[in-house]
Amino acid sequence: VQLVESGGGLVQAGGSLRLSCIASGDIFSIRTMAWYRQPPGKQRELVASITSLGSTNYTDSVKGRFTISRHNEKNTMSLTMNTLKPEDTAVYYCAANMKYSILSGLRDYWGQGTQVTVSS
Repeated sequence: VQLVESGGGLVQAGGSLRLSCIASGDIFSIRTMAWYRQPPGKQRELVASITSLGSTNYTDSVKGRFTISRHNEKNTMSLTMNTLKPEDTAVYYCAANMKYSILSGLRDYWGQGTQVTVSS
């Protein structure tokens, strides 16, 4: 199983970016998908999550600016980030809680991360 992020880059404050994540490999089901980020010198933190039924959760600092979505049949997820701020600068990671077979247990998988840099 592999998670691959794309869409990071450099943007000015107030701008927008859209991150994408695709899960591939032996996937039976994906329960929750999420975006995490790790700012320079800080710990990784949850940004937003979405269940297979579409229930979403956001950290307070991004509410109203970021939107998470997913396409269950395609095993993809995106994060639309608007009104970006310098404090959003971080490496953004895709994560998924999934089963690779009907008999396997749930397990967390992580992508390699994509850099988002917001200049002031």
